Amino acid sequence: MGANDKKHGKSVTAAENAPVEIGVVIYPDCQLAAVYGLTDLFRVANRLSEQLIGSASRQIRISHWQLDEAGLEPVRVFDTHSLAHRPLTALILPPSLDSEPGGNAIAHHLRWLVDRHSAGTILCSVCAGAFMLAEAGLLNGRSATTHWIHAQSLAVRFPAIRIDTEKLIIDDGDIITAGGVMAWVDLGLNLIERFLYPTAMLATARFFLVDAAGRQQRFYSSFAPQLGHGDKRVLKVQHWLQQHAAESPSIDAMASRVNLVKRTFLRRFQKATGMTPTRYLQHLRVARQGQGRAKSRKGIQENVASPKDQVAPL
Repeated sequence: MGANDKKHGKSVTAAENAPVEIGVVIYPDCQLAAVYGLTDLFRVANRLSEQLIGSASRQIRISHWQLDEAGLEPVRVFDTHSLAHRPLTALILPPSLDSEPGGNAIAHHLRWLVDRHSAGTILCSVCAGAFMLAEAGLLNGRSATTHWIHAQSLAVRFPAIRIDTEKLIIDDGDIITAGGVMAWVDLGLNLIERFLYPTAMLATARFFLVDAAGRQQRFYSSFAPQLGHGDKRVLKVQHWLQQHAAESPSIDAMASRVNLVKRTFLRRFQKATGMTPTRYLQHLRVARQGQGRAKSRKGIQENVASPKDQVAPL
């Protein structure tokens, strides 16, 4: 067990060790290979985690979501566990190979996605799945990635999004976007490391013969904030900070966003997130700075390696 895994030992409570549910949305024309591939990836991770950590290891509960018979709202159509349902930890919108999701086909998904996000569910997209987050207005003012073939269309339809196709994954804490058609593998490993243990992620990558170390260097993963605490006012501030961290908002400004006096806000924020607003903001800003440094290093490496910029010796 690695050093980062020790906090998941016998001292954790039953609630902390309860399965985390990750749902995969089956929408019209989505890539079913990604739906079932993610399901297999998480199942293998569960098995390997139990072998490495023991029977007390945390598990990922996988569910599939599809519009009900009336076509009004997504419902569970598959579930790996028979336990009582808890709030969804994360939802994944898989790629689409035939078309960019939009229009009436996804209309009833949009309010549901917004409601899940407001309740603290982490929303993830792969490739063209980003169009569903964009249609719901959840990517406005954020950086997001998608497959390069969709970048221009996404930019034209949703100009409020900062599109960066140079990154394989952009982890914004509460929203994660992944670029390529096969980036569901990278997203899956990201979530395994986040919700299980680093050793479980590495073991899963080895099982599927995936170069996890090489892939990890292609994106910068920001810190994983606590979003499933159930305090809607604190969650509203967390979502707001994702877009305004660079402005260094004051604690008074945060408290006024949710109509709380400063003392009450500080107490509730600390209880919900496990840290003070100042420390939380520092984590966000450091994560954003890390993304910038990673992008700069990539540009320098490309310039050095580019033969067209090199001068032939005399």
